[in-house]
Amino acid sequence: MTPTPRSRVEAHQTVEVGLTVNGAAATVSVTPRMHLADVLRDRLGLTGTHLGCEHGVCGMCTVLVDGVAARACLLFAVQCEGASVDTVEGLGTPGDQHPLQRAFSAHHGLQCGFCTPGMLMSSYDLLANGPSGTSVTPEELPVEMSGVLCRCTGYRGILAAVADVAAAYPDGVPEPGNRPARTLLGRGGSRPSVASEPAGETGAGQVEPPAEVHLPSGAPSATVEVRSELSAPVDAVWRVLDDFEQLAGCLPGASLVETLDGDRYRGRAVVALGPVKLSFEGLAQVVERDADGHRLRVHAQGADAGGSATQADIQLLVSPAAGGGSVLSADAGLFLSGRIAQFGRALAGDVSRRMFEQFASAVDQAATTGTAPEVGAGPSPVRIVLGVLLARLRRLFARRR
Repeated sequence: MTPTPRSRVEAHQTVEVGLTVNGAAATVSVTPRMHLADVLRDRLGLTGTHLGCEHGVCGMCTVLVDGVAARACLLFAVQCEGASVDTVEGLGTPGDQHPLQRAFSAHHGLQCGFCTPGMLMSSYDLLANGPSGTSVTPEELPVEMSGVLCRCTGYRGILAAVADVAAAYPDGVPEPGNRPARTLLGRGGSRPSVASEPAGETGAGQVEPPAEVHLPSGAPSATVEVRSELSAPVDAVWRVLDDFEQLAGCLPGASLVETLDGDRYRGRAVVALGPVKLSFEGLAQVVERDADGHRLRVHAQGADAGGSATQADIQLLVSPAAGGGSVLSADAGLFLSGRIAQFGRALAGDVSRRMFEQFASAVDQAATTGTAPEVGAGPSPVRIVLGVLLARLRRLFARRR
């Protein structure tokens, strides 16, 4: 692997990387910190490469880079310019499995299957490039295969499978058999950019928002239910919700970029958690607008250049409060993937709840004054996240007392 020298690329910018994956040419647009595993899974759809510890310890993400085993979570994608990468999908096909795949099945070398891709790629590397070549002995296998962790098989079936293949192919293990000449198309709609302007100002380093909102099937990553009492009356609050420009101005870290036909809106949102800054380009679509019932339902979808993506089903309802004013109810189902999903369901839910609370406060202000908060003057997503973390720490210390 001989990477092409590049000029300096800032963390928020993107750069095109060309590589060969399972014999197929691929070009992806990535940020400098995006690792190879995320490119394989999120951009190329090769989800056979599993992510475990993401510290290079468990070995789940093992792939071949230029024919040698490598941890995909420890390699930046920009390091792989011009490299040849083989994943478990390239070993064989369902109708013509690689000998290692057949041996793992015959010896029941898998149970939950999470470590299996790493085990297969690591054992291939051992038999192709190991210190003893294909003459590795059964006595050497426990040490040689210790780079990938398994929590359910007890390793016996795995070691027996590798030993069988080593004995069956003393002159060399067969090469991966699923490497047809084709072109892989990157997913996520990212556009290459190496401009010097900061992300979020001119669109540099951003991704192209989707043309339509598509919510995934299955259970959401997190759900949020927030009820906020507002001083403004129902009709005044509804006027804010019914005006998407004002509504967007009340969302923490969000800004409206363009109004499209079909009640669709392009926007941008910034979320920061410590050193991780995510700048989402996305689309929101109003799928239900009930003026008489003061109910609004919005589907939203966005992605950032680093591979994070989020979709949301948001329902807003304004109802009269018992003591005057109104109650704004927000119910949302959130679907997260990429780095943002690594925050965990609980933290994602806490941050979202705090953001909806801040949103309700901003809506109350807009309904009372008739003016949406100025861009940049609204609630800070950074303060929201810090507030959530501080609240969690307080609860933790209170329990320990």
